[in-house]
Amino acid sequence: MSQNPGKPNRLANESSPYLLQHAYNPVDWYPWGREAHEKAASEDKPVIVSIGYSSCHWCHVMERESFESPEIAGLMNARFVCIKVDREERPDIDQVYMDAVQAMGVHGGWPLNVFLTPDLRPFYGGTYFRPDAWKQLLVNVSETYKRNKKEVRESADKFAEFIRESEIEKYSLHQTEEEFRLEEFAISIDKMIAGFDPAEGGFQRAPKFPMPVLWSFLLHYGFLVKNKTVVDHVGLTLKKMSEGGIFDQVGGGFSRYSVDGKWFVPHFEKMLYDNAQLLGLYAEAYRLNPDPAIRKVVYQTASFILREMTGNEGGFYSALDADSEGIEGKFYTWTDNEISQLLQDNAQIMKELWGITEKGNWEDSRNIIAVAADKEIICEKYDITGKDLESLTEKSRERLLVARSARIRPGLDNKLITAWNGMMVTGLANAYITFGDDFFLVPAIRNAGVLSGIFEELGKLPRKLQDPGNSTPGFLDDYAFVMEAMISLYQASFDEKWVGIALKIGNYVTQNFYDEKEDLFFYSPMDAETPVARKKELFDNVIPSSNSVMALNLFKLGKILDHAGFLEISGKMLSRMHKLIIAEPEYLSNWGKLFCLMSNPFAEIAVVGPDYNEICRDLLADFNPGKIVMGSGRESSLPLFEGRTAINGKTTIFVCYNKACKLPVHSVEEALRLLQ
Repeated sequence: MSQNPGKPNRLANESSPYLLQHAYNPVDWYPWGREAHEKAASEDKPVIVSIGYSSCHWCHVMERESFESPEIAGLMNARFVCIKVDREERPDIDQVYMDAVQAMGVHGGWPLNVFLTPDLRPFYGGTYFRPDAWKQLLVNVSETYKRNKKEVRESADKFAEFIRESEIEKYSLHQTEEEFRLEEFAISIDKMIAGFDPAEGGFQRAPKFPMPVLWSFLLHYGFLVKNKTVVDHVGLTLKKMSEGGIFDQVGGGFSRYSVDGKWFVPHFEKMLYDNAQLLGLYAEAYRLNPDPAIRKVVYQTASFILREMTGNEGGFYSALDADSEGIEGKFYTWTDNEISQLLQDNAQIMKELWGITEKGNWEDSRNIIAVAADKEIICEKYDITGKDLESLTEKSRERLLVARSARIRPGLDNKLITAWNGMMVTGLANAYITFGDDFFLVPAIRNAGVLSGIFEELGKLPRKLQDPGNSTPGFLDDYAFVMEAMISLYQASFDEKWVGIALKIGNYVTQNFYDEKEDLFFYSPMDAETPVARKKELFDNVIPSSNSVMALNLFKLGKILDHAGFLEISGKMLSRMHKLIIAEPEYLSNWGKLFCLMSNPFAEIAVVGPDYNEICRDLLADFNPGKIVMGSGRESSLPLFEGRTAINGKTTIFVCYNKACKLPVHSVEEALRLLQ
């Protein structure tokens, strides 16, 4: 936000924290909408669309350097219509113009600054610009538009044509009748393995991003094909991430990424979507390898979210900024003297464990806390047990957390993004499935109640949970992640009302987003006003693509409800993506998880009887992605329970594959043998 606020611009009336940060810029910003579009058309002025988000470091830098400059603002106001967009509120706009900039040969990122014709077609763009370069660009673009309007419009026509090109044609996504076989991944997985970092986990590159959906896919794939190299590397990656500076060793939760190759120096912003997914990933990994260190990560991450990113009504906030007091990481880092004063007698041992030095292990004599020493060596040196060291670490962590809470906090983006709230419910539900602790289930049910209540009341989902009736309508990811949350919550609680909500959402999405010609879903609903073109989101990135999440949802719900229509759509979607998934699993890893499920026999398990809950939980706690578990102690509306009762009053387990069931059994051990 401007350090010297003067007269507010139109953004002062917005609710987005990112737009409000720019509300006192001298730039005459407009929010995206009719007023700005009509002004550009009536005055025949080119448009600047500047896109970012509240915790974006370089967005803040460009604001300070350029958008707070009266000279530069004067150029922008005189020659352009200037629009600010929060990419988290309007991802549909961001998608269109990000595609355009990448088509121009520019590596994408934020801030994203794009020049448009008055009818909103892009003709030039980029990301961050230094103030001198930005000032010169403003002059050049405005003069070019005045003098060569015809050429500019022809260029815009070409980019618009590129944006409108069907994803089916762009990536040759043609239907096939081929079976899905995991062996097809062999070559691409070998290439991936060749890029593994055997020392630090992840890949041999910097910066390092967590990419939770990729490691989840590799965990599933490695387990199913018994590839120990892959499974072990996922374990190494999760260990190294949790010991690095990217994981907040004091307060829990993960930062966006590390700028180095050792997970050490984080880009300190914390995003809800990262932590939601990593919570679920670590909980899932614990089922395969019940390591206490993994358990600690799950509990500390959930504690961070519930402590720092949860509102009074149970909604989950979007992000915490990297900066506090205008300095990146100041809230999270420590001087040697601070550690000495706070930990006193225990300071020396913790300094050695955490790599704290007098000179600092980072910038300006400050230290990032990470696990920097071998714990066994520390124990041997100080003649203590591993349990003693763990206890000492926990006490030290709590003391630092109390001290840190008195500092000036990073900025909070308090938007309640529907999609990300759904992701967090799924993460909490997965943690509950693993640990059976109401600590996870209670906030998940509370939030799911808000999500389902809004859907039932409005008949649709908004993009934001605040003032839902006036929010931008929800996009495909909002529906996909909330539907996933309802399915996950059913697996955690066996309350069939969540299945009912998931079914209603699935029906709504197939009616309002599905493209029957291409067997995929649009990102925007049918009645949306989207610039240039309606897009389809296919590639899994830091967040899984909305199409891959929907395909998995329809498969799982199709199995729970024996819903032939959902299963057919899911199968068609995967068939469309078949060749691309095999060629590029690193960028289609959530699709890869569905590929795993459709490549192997998939078990539908019904548990009936008085002890169904306990037995279902034991079955789910076993790591095997190729199953769905349903439980009931009474009559159920789910098809798999039809005609099935507890035999002789004893809880009974029915394991079925493709509508053919094995002989019923009564113990978890017997059921697990059938699953093998």
